[in-house]
Amino acid sequence: MTNNLIVKGLKKTYANGVQALDGVNLEVSSGLYGLLGPNGAGKSTLMRTLATLQQPDSGSITLDGIDILIDPDKLRQQLGYLPQQIGAYPGVSAQSLMERFAWLKGRTDKVQRQHEINQLLEQVNLSDAAHRAVSEYSGGMLRRFGIALSLIGSPRLLIVDEPTAGLDPSERNKFHRVLADVATEAVVLLSTHIVEDVENLCSELSILTDGRIVASGSPSQLIEPLHGCLWSSVIPRDEEPPVDALRILAHPNGLRVIVQSKEKPKGDYVVHQPSLEDAYHIALKTSSKESNL
Repeated sequence: MTNNLIVKGLKKTYANGVQALDGVNLEVSSGLYGLLGPNGAGKSTLMRTLATLQQPDSGSITLDGIDILIDPDKLRQQLGYLPQQIGAYPGVSAQSLMERFAWLKGRTDKVQRQHEINQLLEQVNLSDAAHRAVSEYSGGMLRRFGIALSLIGSPRLLIVDEPTAGLDPSERNKFHRVLADVATEAVVLLSTHIVEDVENLCSELSILTDGRIVASGSPSQLIEPLHGCLWSSVIPRDEEPPVDALRILAHPNGLRVIVQSKEKPKGDYVVHQPSLEDAYHIALKTSSKESNL
């Protein structure tokens, strides 16, 4: 059976009046799918809703025909969820925590349970640290332990929320490899504000801001319309950047300014090759203009 996640018209407004989700629509099949957006865009609300941790005000969520809102327990049996923060009791080892989670996921056969735990700890390169207290783990080790926990029971839907925040490049690469392996057989939703994570891993993505999906497609589909429309120039640090600058980046000789224009702007501008980062900022900028109309 094809592993499809379908989200239609999802809305959520909190008691303080903040509208976190405003009619979100998604259709995701097996593989890595990126959900990209700034902090406060509604990504965590969407992830928590998909993980059955909270109810939306309206809309529907189905996974292979299973209505998640009506039958959340059925989803939980095949769900893996890695939130932004992972806590652990002082002195409790990774091995012990894995045992408890595996039991809760229905792994009641001791031999089967131990085999799965050993495999997962090896997959995330934590076999040698299995008997250490999780509370003593480094940030990178803790994130890798979190993915091992979320993979217990071979989930068909894996949700990871800001998984590489705070990791060094080496740890990020290790984490990326684990996610890529898992995505061969499951839907993996990668929620992040780090464009590079999505660009390196995901064949499809959506950009979310103010609780709305403002762009969707593959990285190449989002980048293609920008060819020949972006220009860059390096200006002195004390010079005022153009008011319509798309991005302003640090540069050894001042500031590197990127602008969007169908024609070459006046001044010392050269063609800028577009990236997903540029497409992301344009989507956010366009959405902001539309919301102010």
